[in-house]
Amino acid sequence: MPNSAAVSASNFATNIDKRLPQRIVARIRNDGDALVAAHKLALDFSVEAALRDQQRRLPWDELERYVSSGLWAISVPQEYGGAGVSNVTLAEVIAIISSADGSLGQIPQNHFYAIELLRINGTASQKKFFFERVLQGDRFGNALAEIGTRTSQERKTQLIADGKSFRINGRKFYATGTLYAEWIPTSVIDHAGVQHLAFVPKSADGLTIIDDWSGFGQRTTGSGSVVLDNVAVDANHIVPFQAAFETPTHAGPFAQLLHAAIDLGLARAALTDVIGFVRSRSRPWVDSGVERASEDPLTIHEIGNLTIQLHGAEALVERAGRWVDQAAAHPDEESVAAASIAVAEARVLTTDIALLAGSKLFELAGAQSTLAEHNLDRHWRNARTHTLHDPVRWKYFAVGNYYLNGKKPPRHGAI
Repeated sequence: MPNSAAVSASNFATNIDKRLPQRIVARIRNDGDALVAAHKLALDFSVEAALRDQQRRLPWDELERYVSSGLWAISVPQEYGGAGVSNVTLAEVIAIISSADGSLGQIPQNHFYAIELLRINGTASQKKFFFERVLQGDRFGNALAEIGTRTSQERKTQLIADGKSFRINGRKFYATGTLYAEWIPTSVIDHAGVQHLAFVPKSADGLTIIDDWSGFGQRTTGSGSVVLDNVAVDANHIVPFQAAFETPTHAGPFAQLLHAAIDLGLARAALTDVIGFVRSRSRPWVDSGVERASEDPLTIHEIGNLTIQLHGAEALVERAGRWVDQAAAHPDEESVAAASIAVAEARVLTTDIALLAGSKLFELAGAQSTLAEHNLDRHWRNARTHTLHDPVRWKYFAVGNYYLNGKKPPRHGAI
């Protein structure tokens, strides 16, 4: 790979697609402002969330408001003009938006991941250029995962030298957010089998985005296919990827923290809807001897159980965010392992409560809640789809092996 450290930011600008939209983007300056903005947007996003899911209405307008709010730039470091919010705050922002609309909550997950990989492995010039693009409203998608490989971590997409630049050939799937993005961070393998992240403009010749996501949950995330047919990429737009896991960095637990936050938001949404339905529509069971479903002692018990589990998940996500912050500030074998385990613990609870709340909703709300016009099944569908990102059963193993045998978890994006 050529050394791009000496390339100035102005060199990057020559490669910008002139058709990229020009947005007026607010500048969020601190963690408190980020949380306020997220709560405000969530109120709007929740209004037609059920319809967007039911009709698979892609959220173009909502995404424009989301980006224009400045929330997509909150993880840009302060020295580059961003708010540089804590990972605790970033996770809570994602949870807040996910509780309003699970798909909208997931769409920027890989955007934030790309920002973090740039922060970890990008050159000064790459950071200056791409962080400014984010502050101006550019969205990153992703073309990371592939199907048909031996494991979910294996990659076959090729990065081939072509004079002073490179070309990419391959096919990707689960490309969440790419449909809506200006840049497609793409995982590629060079001639030596080393993995890199290539930032490909959406307008690049030979790049095809196929809206073929047919999952029964997270319906509007645009998590379909990306085909790269001899796509040219500037050497200066290529960032080391594999190196983020060969040495201790917080890249892995960071990615997993965002997934936990999405599931937390999905759980909050399901619990909010079951409480609302029981209060306003459900009938008490005949043997309960009460006038309203909200007075049924067995229903009260179940709502209490769900609430306690949700609060436990919230506490572990916040705790995990603090561990990731520590690992980001002082990365070493110990801090990164501790962050990975803390996030794994959070993901166990967020997975469990998201699935349980989405399922218990119908049991507690009753037969009326299954009517199509309510579309309440989206909560379980979203949770079941998103929690399959990687198997929670291996998180129990990682946590147990760490505390029982002192074994550090492997460093990759799925712990």
